[in-house]
Amino acid sequence: MSLWLARHAQPLVAPGICYGATDMAADAQLTLQAARALALELPLGIAVRVSPLRRCQQLAEALQAERHDLHFTTDMRLREMDFGLWEGVAWTDIPRAAIDAWTADFAQHRFGGQESANEVLERVASAWDALHALHDTLWIAHSGIAQAATLLHQGMRHISRAEDWPLSKLPYGGWVRF
Repeated sequence: MSLWLARHAQPLVAPGICYGATDMAADAQLTLQAARALALELPLGIAVRVSPLRRCQQLAEALQAERHDLHFTTDMRLREMDFGLWEGVAWTDIPRAAIDAWTADFAQHRFGGQESANEVLERVASAWDALHALHDTLWIAHSGIAQAATLLHQGMRHISRAEDWPLSKLPYGGWVRF
């Protein structure tokens, strides 16, 4: 069994904006390019689970148009981290004290008041654990979900500090296979 994880294309948001759970479209042309490239790589019979956010749904629909054998199911556990009151705010406008509080207790602190890193990891672990009942699966999701899946692949189900969270980000429209 393999897990493929694809990230949505570049969202239609100004650079430097905190937008985790904000629902927005992605660039249509880049979404189509990502879908076409991914369609060539995916095996037949792969199960497809998709974040409920529009930018991921777009990629799923474009992929399905390329590969009529693929059918997707929306999975709420694959949505990006919710940054609460910081959603839609420029990172440069978020008070330094708020960012410092988050990094000081990265694992448990609910940045913006909604979710901690460990809560996101637990949510993704629930989807990860459900993979055992399936064959090959594709998740169409977000960078934070890819980072959480990387930790799960390494056997980590909880983190203690910011340094535990993977720094590398899956590029827009890119994918990885576990």
